Parts: sequence; C-alpha cells; structure tokens
Amino acid sequence: MSRDGRNRKWLPRPVLRKFQMMYRRLVWGMDIRSSAVIASTAYIDRTWPKGVHIGDEAIIDEEAIILTHDMTRSVYRDTRIGCGCYVGPRAIILPGISVGDHATVAAGSVVTKDVPSGAIVAGSPAKPV
Repeated sequence: MSRDGRNRKWLPRPVLRKFQMMYRRLVWGMDIRSSAVIASTAYIDRTWPKGVHIGDEAIIDEEAIILTHDMTRSVYRDTRIGCGCYVGPRAIILPGISVGDHATVAAGSVVTKDVPSGAIVAGSPAKPV
C-alpha cells in the first residue's frame, strides 16, 4: 500500500527504464543508446527532440540540461553527447554542441563550445581543466 492508502503496482526499475527508452525513441524520436544512463531529474529538450544524440554508456547526472533549441534566436541544432561521457549534476549543454567520446563535464558547468574527446571541462563557460 502507498502512503495515501491506495494499492498501487509499481514496475521494477529495469522494466520502467525500458519503457522510458522506448518512449524517448518512438514518441519523441530522440537518438539515445540503450546503455546510456539518464537521471530521472535530468532535462532532455523536447522542443526539437530529433536533435538529441546520446552515445553508448554516457551518463547524464541529476538536473543536467541538454538543449537543442534557442527560441530567442530561432536556433534548432543537433546536440551530441559521445560514448562514455559523463555530464555532471546541473551542467548545461547548449544547442549545437558536441561532447566528444569519454569526455567529462563537471558539475554546474555551462558548455558553450565543442568539447574534444577525453577532455575534462569545468566552469561557466566551460574550459578545459
């Protein structure tokens, strides 16, 4: 029984994760690999969902933001997160940015330029460490 007294059936986490991935791929049309791990509080832009590309074994942490549009400038661009990347909590990746394979974006960083493979970036705007 739940706190409010109603009897609810909860799905096991792996099943729920499969449904989320299927929903993102089929309904929104996002290109997210099945081995990518995305926190439930992360914001993946749905204004232009076909612009989202997340590689294998990438990790998007809590409250991270991946943007593919900018309404003020009428910009709609592909945003790519490479294989094995880590995007820290509350990091923001702006539209049209590519994060290379095995790169790390530190917590709270604002990524305004492309990140090369294997790099570690931090700050606002994000710069190599």
